[in-house]
Order: sequence, then C-alpha cells, then structure tokens
Amino acid sequence: MILNNYKLRPNILVSYLEKEAKDFTKQDLITFAIDHHIKMVNFHYVAEDGRLKTLNFVINSQEHLSELLSAGERVDGSSLFSHIQAGESDLYVIPRYRTAFLNPFSEIPSLDILCTFFTKDGVPLESGPDYILHKANKALKENTAMDFHAMGELEYYIISEKEDLFPAYDQKGYQESAPFNKQEDFRVEAMNLIAQCGGNIKYGHSEVGNFILGDYNYEQNEIEFLPSPVEEAADQLVIAKWILRQLAFQYGMSITFAPKITEGKAGSGLHIHTRLVKDGKNAMVDNGKINDTAKKVIAGYLDLAPSLTAFGNTNPTSYFRLVPHQEAPTNICWGDRNRSTLVRVPLGWTGTSDMAKLINPLEEKQEVDFSFKQTVEYRAADGSANIYLLLAGLTASALHGLEMNDALKIAEKTYVDINIFDDEKVEKSLTTLPDSCVASSMALSKQKALFLNHAIFTEDLLDQIIQSLAEFKDENIREEVKTDKEKLSRLVKDFLYCG
Repeated sequence: MILNNYKLRPNILVSYLEKEAKDFTKQDLITFAIDHHIKMVNFHYVAEDGRLKTLNFVINSQEHLSELLSAGERVDGSSLFSHIQAGESDLYVIPRYRTAFLNPFSEIPSLDILCTFFTKDGVPLESGPDYILHKANKALKENTAMDFHAMGELEYYIISEKEDLFPAYDQKGYQESAPFNKQEDFRVEAMNLIAQCGGNIKYGHSEVGNFILGDYNYEQNEIEFLPSPVEEAADQLVIAKWILRQLAFQYGMSITFAPKITEGKAGSGLHIHTRLVKDGKNAMVDNGKINDTAKKVIAGYLDLAPSLTAFGNTNPTSYFRLVPHQEAPTNICWGDRNRSTLVRVPLGWTGTSDMAKLINPLEEKQEVDFSFKQTVEYRAADGSANIYLLLAGLTASALHGLEMNDALKIAEKTYVDINIFDDEKVEKSLTTLPDSCVASSMALSKQKALFLNHAIFTEDLLDQIIQSLAEFKDENIREEVKTDKEKLSRLVKDFLYCG
C-alpha cells in the first residue's frame, strides 16, 4: 500500500496540492483559488517596524489573479522605510509563492502571501529585510557548502480579565496545566492556526511569568518551532506573531511580545536556535559532541554580539530585560546547558542509551542517532526584533565565525561551566552586552564593516538603524527609572506592541 504523505499535513495548501510549499507554482495557487472559491488575495510584507503590512485585492477574474501573482503591485517605500527617500520611493511587492496560506480569520475566502520588495529596475531591493536574509543565507551556502537552519522560541504575555479561580503561583507558571494556566485553549488554537498556515511547530507551553495587576491577569506562554531553513524560519515567526495578535483581538484580549512589561517579573525573549546542515546531517556534531564547526559559529555570535543587539533588542525596554542575575544574558560567553550565558548548547540527545526502552521494557532496543536534533541557542534577542534582520545578523555572524582565523581561541576563552553570577571573578572577566539602545548603536557603528561583508547588509540601512537607536538617548535609562518610578511604565506603554 502506498501511503499519501500529505493528507495529514496541517498546512492546508500542502495537504490539498500534495507538494511541499517550496515547490508551489503560480498555477498551483490559481488551482487552489478556483477549487476553494477564493475571492480575495492579501499581500503581506515586513517594514522597518518589524510588523506585517497588508494590501488587499478583490479577484476580478482568473486573468486578474494571474497578473497579481506575476506582476505584484506598487507601494510607497518611503512610508515603510525611513532610509528610502520620497523622490525615489516607488517599489514593487512581488509574492513568494511558497509562503501562501489560507487566511484563517477572513469571512471572505482569502489567500494570503508574503512578498519581497523590488525596485523600479525589476531587481530585489538590496535593503529589503527578507532579501537581506536571503543574501546572508546565500553567502553562507556559497562559502561553506552548508545550509543554515533556525527556529525561534516565541514568548508572549496574554493580558485578560482577572480570574480568581485556580490562581497560579506568582512567577512559577512554567509548563503549568489548565486550569492554573488560564490561556491553554488560546495557545492550542493559535498553534493549530499557525500550523495550518505553514508553521513548523515543535510545542507550546506556559512560561514562568504570571501576575495580577489591577483587574487584569498577565500570563506568559511560549510557542516553539522546529528547525527549518533560515528563510522559512523567519517567515513562520512573522506569520505566527500576526496570527497570535489577530486571535487575541478576536478573543477580546491583548497580547504583547514586549521584552519587559513590569519590574520584578519575567521578561519575554526570542531565543533563536541554529544549526548547520550538510548532506542532510547536522554539521555541528561529531560522535555525539559539538565539533569545531559549532565552536567557530559560536565564536562568530560572540564576536558580533554587541552589534547583534541592534537587530534583536531595538527599544529601551529591551535593556530592562538584559540585566545581571536574571536568566536573560548580560555577559558575552557560552556554555553547555547554561542559562546564564549568551549562547547555550542545550541538552541534545547525544547520549547512546535507549531511554524509551528503560521505562518500556516490552520495546526492542533501537540504535537511533538523535544527535541531528542538537542546536546552538542565541539567548539575547526579544520580541522587539525585526525577525528578518535578526536572523540575517545571526547568519552573517555564523559565516564570520567560520571565516575567522582565531575563532577556536575565542570559543575556548569565552567558555564557562558555572553560573557566572555565582563567581564574581569570572563575571568581571567577561565582556558585557550593551546596556541601552545608545550603546547598541555605538556597537553597530564600530562593527558595521563586518555586516557589509559579502554584500549582505547595506550601508544606508545600517546607518539608519544606528541613527534610530541613538535617538532614544537612553544611555542612563536604568539610573533614571530609580528616581522616576513612572518612567518604566510609560516606556512599557509606548512599546507594548513592538515588533
């Protein structure tokens, strides 16, 4: 019997068309639209603020749909990006067919697609966020013959009306079950919708943070993805954030990916796990242990860590999360299974024992190598990030590490095997991350040339990011809030819906 490997796939288009999303063609989308009575097409694209923008179309005919999918449409680039001048602002948005999904919220049957920006000359906009990631991915592949995979841990707070029944313990909500976890149904519904729209989900659970403030309950949850080719990973995260916000709005609740929403409570990060793949195998593991390739990548992350904050920690509230003696990192170092470090090598199924058989004695022993699951985790980023630029920065940093002559020395020097906050001598010996947007701006200015290597980032975009971060003038923000207790609250309000 030949099994159909597509019928149980959650992605609606993949299941119906019986092919992988990367293989979608224009005709596939037209066929799906006809068979599902699609009435509208929505183009989406990420702008400077990291959020999805939308352009709606009513389908007038099959010919009209074909034209839309081929020619795209015009948009005003200067209204989307501050580094684009009004005198040359016209851009095209052209759909990437592999990102198409059936809109789960629209009452009118609608097909939604992510787009790439093109210039008047019909070439991709060099500073377009998704195209920068594409260039980074291409450069790494061409120079190393390896593919870069990534996945994100998407943390968020759901804000809902206070519920007195079954209260969870303050700041002890990690992987709590309903009814102590009030928003499990919301999370599960969101996961289902994200999967239908192409998200490659690993799992979801409640997180540490939960507290009551006034008449509202704040509950932290997380949805984690599986490693995917880096461009697909970025698309999935962008769509997932859009779905979570849409669903929260339908529920009459608020949701925030902001890095910090009140003092003394857990902040929300956007941890990114990465790995290199060659010939279908994890290229960062040998004999069940991370190898020199992995250590070089880690060295690249650490060397460019100060300026990576310019892409992953983009507003002043980011730096209330990145404070000493919390699980969020402040020192530039790495370690195994160590949550006090900037880069962590998580527990990775690299042992040889058959754990399942030990507690299921009726099972036969299986010699299965699960080391392909091993990843390297970058822990500084948060929900303020422009996801495409963050992943492009990490990809460029990985390539930088692989090309550095002293990468292994850097990796050896920055390895720690203790909680760094338990040893003052070790803590003081390590370089620290920027403590403000201004410091992040200065770090990117110093390391800008490294992100221009391989023509990945563009100078005009980097200069705009440097300027925007500097304009926050927050170099003394942590001291200022000590005397102005309301300042943090005002900042939280300003950036509650960041990213």
